[in-house]
Amino acid sequence: MPRDTLTREQIVRAAIELLDAEGLEGLNMRSLGKRLDSAATAVYWHVKNKDNLVVLAGNEVWNEVGLPDLDTVDWRTAAATMAGDLYRMVTKHPWLVMAFASQPLYGENKARHDDHSLAVFEKAGFVGVEADQAAATVFTFVLGHSIGLSATLSVNRRLTKAGRNAQEAIRETMAQATEIALGFPRLRSRVDSYAGTEYGAAPEHSFEFGLQAILDGLERRLGSRSLSLPDRAGAQDLDRVHR
Repeated sequence: MPRDTLTREQIVRAAIELLDAEGLEGLNMRSLGKRLDSAATAVYWHVKNKDNLVVLAGNEVWNEVGLPDLDTVDWRTAAATMAGDLYRMVTKHPWLVMAFASQPLYGENKARHDDHSLAVFEKAGFVGVEADQAAATVFTFVLGHSIGLSATLSVNRRLTKAGRNAQEAIRETMAQATEIALGFPRLRSRVDSYAGTEYGAAPEHSFEFGLQAILDGLERRLGSRSLSLPDRAGAQDLDRVHR
């Protein structure tokens, strides 16, 4: 495809497809040019370098996270919906988690998501830095929960490129990890209880459990703060009397 007919949108979409298939380590201008049926030099007319391309691709996938209407849903529903969408997005594009660890990611779509996330927790009753902390807590939980999948895919690709059977290598590693775990009573009981389940695998519905636990904690924090407000006012009145 000649550079005068190649668009940035086409390049970004092809980059996302390549990243989904090959991960960060598989993204390069030559492979991207081949996918676009274009010379690698034509791609450079539209993007500066690989890092710039990752930023553009990362920003594009944020469109997949919905922004609930805060006039029609309560804050917990909005927070859970956004977290669920984010989890689905990062597990669909696992390279994004690795990209967060290697370079700053930014763009209008991510900024729109971050702004709406703050609006959700401001609606809940958090003010100022507390809204930022609440939003960051949920965000980091989602990313942390998706690290395992991203790492597994990366290991699979690395082993395959090295000419090894990835599934067999992982099974051998997990067998060694299980053997070590059997030397510890609580881990041994879990290995024995959950026969057929990989050692170290997250229990079913762990994401939902963790998210609800976080939202429960944030809600309790709001409740305890509102209950303590009269006490604070009374303390301030007493302080003024003593003065």
